[in-house]
Amino acid sequence: MADPAAPPIRILLVDDHPMLREGVVAIVEDRPDMVVAGEARNGAEAIEQFRALRPDVTLMDLQMPVMNGLEALMAIRADFPDARILVLTTYAGDVQAVRALKAGATGYLLKSSLRTELIEAIHDVHRGRRHIHGDVAAEIALHVTDDALTAREVAVLRLVAVGKANKEIARALGLSEETVKAHLKNIFAKLDVADRTHAVTVAVRRGIIAL
Repeated sequence: MADPAAPPIRILLVDDHPMLREGVVAIVEDRPDMVVAGEARNGAEAIEQFRALRPDVTLMDLQMPVMNGLEALMAIRADFPDARILVLTTYAGDVQAVRALKAGATGYLLKSSLRTELIEAIHDVHRGRRHIHGDVAAEIALHVTDDALTAREVAVLRLVAVGKANKEIARALGLSEETVKAHLKNIFAKLDVADRTHAVTVAVRRGIIAL
């Protein structure tokens, strides 16, 4: 329960979709223990606003123009190690979530759960506690022992995702076709898939690549 004598939690809201920002404001505005102190539409604006406002909690989208949320998160945490940042995202992918948490996010929340979980998540993050959406936590646990794709395998998979044939991938990456085939074999094994289409689908869902 919030202390009525405590100052309200000052929130910086970062998302490129106005309707999402309006929705968050609507959830927060009637609460005496929280206030949206500022808004930003991309990562570059987020850094600028953070420096100006020094909010208690920052709500950060990941997929944004100009500068994405992960880059902004890392930049803010580099200058302000105590910054408390709660990621808001549409994607439950474990790889993207782990990447954000390793970069310094204190929490990771799906946008689909804003109405039911946002207030609790803000309080947890403000107190310095981790808050990870249940579906995301389950995905992380499911894949925690998996072998990660190498940087070269991710590069191959990105080209597969845009429809490149093995010969084109080999040319683009300066590899032989046999090496590309070997990388694909490793990718299929690590992702537990049997073909290129399924590999791309799983990689996008888990946040390994973005389309």
